[in-house]
Amino acid sequence: MERRSFLKKAAVGASVGAIAAPALAQTLPTINWRLASSFPKSLDTIYGAAEVFSKRVAQLTGGKFNIRVFAGGEIVPALQVLDAVQAGTVEIGHSASYYYFGKDPTFAFDGAVPFGLTSRQQTAWFEQGGGKALTREFYKDYGIINFLGGNTGTQMAGWFRKEIKTAKDLQGLKMRVSAFGGRVLQRLGVVPQQIAGGDIYPALEKGTIDAAEWIGPYDDEKLGFNKVAPFYYTPGWWEPSLQVSFYVGIKEWEKLPKEYQYAIEAASYEAHVTMQAEYDAKNPAALARLIKNGAKLRFLSREIMEACYKSATEVMEEEASKNAKFKKIYEPWKRFRQDQNQWFSVAEAPMQNFMINGK
Repeated sequence: MERRSFLKKAAVGASVGAIAAPALAQTLPTINWRLASSFPKSLDTIYGAAEVFSKRVAQLTGGKFNIRVFAGGEIVPALQVLDAVQAGTVEIGHSASYYYFGKDPTFAFDGAVPFGLTSRQQTAWFEQGGGKALTREFYKDYGIINFLGGNTGTQMAGWFRKEIKTAKDLQGLKMRVSAFGGRVLQRLGVVPQQIAGGDIYPALEKGTIDAAEWIGPYDDEKLGFNKVAPFYYTPGWWEPSLQVSFYVGIKEWEKLPKEYQYAIEAASYEAHVTMQAEYDAKNPAALARLIKNGAKLRFLSREIMEACYKSATEVMEEEASKNAKFKKIYEPWKRFRQDQNQWFSVAEAPMQNFMINGK
């Protein structure tokens, strides 16, 4: 008798729960946002993170919160995504923060810093090392709240028409390179060039530039750089990892129901992990194909790496001496980098080196 009574009550409770959930969903508003990406659809992994994000937000909200993704240039220029979010032209953006280096070099900490953190270390810094609080305080002046939006992992140093063996070989070299890396290389005689992705191939082919960096094998293969610049150098020390970010306008964020804010947070993590996983899975096969088709893999010499490290340290120290916002993040970031490198030297690096060199 007691068992039948318990089962009857449980069935009634389950029915009420089934009715309450849709009723609760109906109380939440239908919201449609526009997301401007800095990346073209052809770069399906880095652009695709925004689509992963959008799809998951819709699923988590029962289709009530929809975010339409626009590729770079479709709704706003690729390198003006932050400006568009700041101005309220779009509610959310997906971009690489170092694109806004010209506004303030401090932006780079949310993306990539020369001789900085690996993808795992960058995520650790952002989530557990104080990076989230520091960068969000910085972004507040722009009316933006930032979220993890993916990571490419360590990038390649790029494609060169001729071999570079010593630091002297860098002098006079015209190279398409990111802003922060360009400032560092400029001290070593390189002439940095800012060229959009679609214009790199013809510039290399015509000899307008001598070298160019992009991302890594999977994306570089699509652009065919190996056909006009055979020497493929590594590592890309100016981007030991590139963290991509979602930018949400603070005013729009504050209007959202808490349930929708939670959906954005959860979806951003999924997009972040998915991008890194895709690059790690796709790059090895792409590199093998590039080498098979004539790419000549080369490693930057110790001399070049040490010269670049010295220049990078000088650039960052000088920036910290004159830019209070940069210094506020740089000092604790530098300590975190030191601790991470010490820890990785104990377990991660020895294990990885054994597997690479010993097996």
